Amino acid sequence: MATHQDALKGAMEIEGALGVALVDSGSGMALGTAGSPMDLDLDVAAAGNSNVVQAKMRTMADLGLQQSIEDILITLDKQYHIIRPLARQEGFFLYLVLDRARANLAMARFRLASIEKDLKI
Repeated sequence: MATHQDALKGAMEIEGALGVALVDSGSGMALGTAGSPMDLDLDVAAAGNSNVVQAKMRTMADLGLQQSIEDILITLDKQYHIIRPLARQEGFFLYLVLDRARANLAMARFRLASIEKDLKI
């Protein structure tokens, strides 16, 4: 089991990683961050992406979907943003920002899933 600091450090080792946060989706507060993406405040992004997760959960409930979110991917012109809810720690997610020109999206998702599995809050 990895601590949240180990998880953040591991996520920053993913090719193309610009920044990462461990977020409490209920409050929108970042419990920890690493990296410093240009023009992106990880604390503000954590709060905004909490709204994304909550909206998706409400929509799934409205649709009667009895599934869990594996990850949410947002693609921008120059970045990928991956939101990865923690399967064993409901109410928390990892938020990873990647440089689109340097990242391998499939490998980043695979590595983030591995980090998420080992994370213990």
